[in-house]
Amino acid sequence: MHASDGVRAVAVARSVAASLGLPADEAAVLHDSNKLTLRLLPADTLARVAPADDQVAEFEVGLARQLTEAGCPVGALDPRVEPRGYERDGFVVTLWRYYAPAAGEVSPAAFAGALARLHAGMRELDVPAPRYTERVERALRFLADHARTPGLAPADRALIQETLRSTAEWIAARGAPEQLLHGEPHPGNVLATAQGPLFIDWETCCRGPAEFDLAHAPEEVGAHYPGVDEELLRRCRLLVRAVVTVWRWDREDLFPDGRRMGEEWLARIRAAAGRE
Repeated sequence: MHASDGVRAVAVARSVAASLGLPADEAAVLHDSNKLTLRLLPADTLARVAPADDQVAEFEVGLARQLTEAGCPVGALDPRVEPRGYERDGFVVTLWRYYAPAAGEVSPAAFAGALARLHAGMRELDVPAPRYTERVERALRFLADHARTPGLAPADRALIQETLRSTAEWIAARGAPEQLLHGEPHPGNVLATAQGPLFIDWETCCRGPAEFDLAHAPEEVGAHYPGVDEELLRRCRLLVRAVVTVWRWDREDLFPDGRRMGEEWLARIRAAAGRE
């Protein structure tokens, strides 16, 4: 989030929390991207703040409630306030339970076990969500818009386009079962808590094979996930890498150190295609 917007977002989050009886004298920034994630004290609640025209708060809140009720390993909403999005001054704020981080990182086995439980719970829900292919189509549109991705050399642009198209076609032909997915269960969206790993952030929820979710996790996680299709997982990792590479070359990307990551992942795509 741009610095000026960030200052306003913090003020809005504190104001919303205070109006709901949750004192928010202090605000610590935990994560800053398209949304701002804050720990508000002394109420000790977690606020997620997004611009009102770029948010899916009601979807996220509704899905989180269903997953919590189903016993899935997810971060819960703050039980002290009504579970919904609170719109004010051009932002929407949602309030969640804050979990103190546990010592150490989430092990691959624990990560895989929690993701398998999440997937099992998601299979029981009837929730409308886009297919993972919409993400591919959006990335292709960005690549076709040279003004949106001006830093890409012509050969690299063509390579990413071909990688996206051919890999998506291979995955579709594989015919693997599809289900509701988290969409981006990378380590940044997994909390290490005393209750075990908990998944957060539902704005990227989509439908696809379980391997598409696994492709966002550390590579060691796949070895512990039950019934994984290894070749499908390999292809999904390549597809995810190509999609995320496009985001990092987007001129409007705000990801910290995003261009360096874009160059690194582009090099990996070249290597996978045998062009280095």
